[in-house]
Amino acid sequence: MVKKKYRFNPDTLNYERIGFSIREKTTKILAYFSSSLAFSLLLVVIVIYFYETPRTKALIRENQELLSQYELLLKDLEKVENVLTDLQQRDDNIYRVIFETDPIPSSVRKAGFGGTNKYSHLENLSNSALVIETSRKLDIIAKEAYIQSKSFDEVMKLALNKEEMLASIPAIQPLTNRDLKRTASGWGYRIHPIYKVRKMHWGMDFTAPVGTPVFATGNGKVAEISGTRSTRAGLGMAVTIDHGYGYETVYAHLSGFNVSQGQGVKRGDVIGYVGNSGASTAPHLHYEVLKDGQRVNPAFYYFMDLTPDEFDRMIAISSNIGQTLD
Repeated sequence: MVKKKYRFNPDTLNYERIGFSIREKTTKILAYFSSSLAFSLLLVVIVIYFYETPRTKALIRENQELLSQYELLLKDLEKVENVLTDLQQRDDNIYRVIFETDPIPSSVRKAGFGGTNKYSHLENLSNSALVIETSRKLDIIAKEAYIQSKSFDEVMKLALNKEEMLASIPAIQPLTNRDLKRTASGWGYRIHPIYKVRKMHWGMDFTAPVGTPVFATGNGKVAEISGTRSTRAGLGMAVTIDHGYGYETVYAHLSGFNVSQGQGVKRGDVIGYVGNSGASTAPHLHYEVLKDGQRVNPAFYYFMDLTPDEFDRMIAISSNIGQTLD
C-alpha cells in the first residue's frame, strides 16, 4: 500500500496531503523518458562502434573475400594480357611477315580506351581503385582479343591463298638464265647513257638480241600495254603486269608484244620481245618490280631460278657496271 505524504501548514495549523499538479507530473514523465532514450542511444552507439554483431562480422569477412577475389582476378587478367601481347607480336612479326601483309597499327589495337571516364560510377565504392583497374583491364583485353580474333581470320584467309600468292610473286628472271653476263646494270645510282649525269636506276637491265623472248615473272593480269609514247618517259614499248598482293612488274624497251591488255598470264609465259624502243642506247630489257606502289630492287626476287652462287655472281656483275643502257 502506497504511503501518503503530508506536510504541516502553519497558517491553518493542520496537516495537508502533499500532491503534484498535472504539469509537474508531465514534466517528470518526460524527463524520465528523455533520460531513458538518451541512455539507450548511448548504448546503441557503444555497441555499433565497439562491438561487432555476428552479421557485421559476416559482412566484413565477405568484403575481405571479395577484395581477395578482385586481386586474384587482376593478377589473372595481367597473365592473360601478357599472353595476348605475345600473340599480337607473333601476329605482326611472324605470321604477317610470312604472308607479306602489313601489321595491325597500334592505334587500331589500342583505340577506344581514352577520353570520357566510363568508370565514374564506380568511384564512390570502397576500394574503388582496385575495382576500376580490374574493370578497365577487362575492357581492354576484351577489345584487343576481338581485334586479334579478326586478325587471325585474315591470316587464315591468307594461308588458304598462300599457294596462289607464291605463284603470283615475281620470282624468276624475265630472260632465260643462259648467261649471267646478260645482266648489264643493276639497281642503284648509275651514269645516265644519254645525259651523262648520275641518276637513280630504278630497275635492272638485261642485254639480249632484238626478238629475244621476255617472260612474265609471276602469275597476274596485264594491267597496261604502252606504245612508244609510254606513260613514263623513255620506257618505249612496255608491258605492266599486276600480280596482286601489292606486286607489279614492268618490262620496257620491247620490240613487240605477245599479250593484250587485261589478259591473264602465268609465270614463264612469253609476254613480249627484247627491243631498243624508247630512250635506249642498245637492245636490252629494262625490268622493274613494285611492291605496294614503291619500286624495289628486282635482285631480291630471283629466288626460284638462281643458286646462291649464281645470285652472288649476278649481283657482282650488275654492281660493277657504272652506266645503264636507258
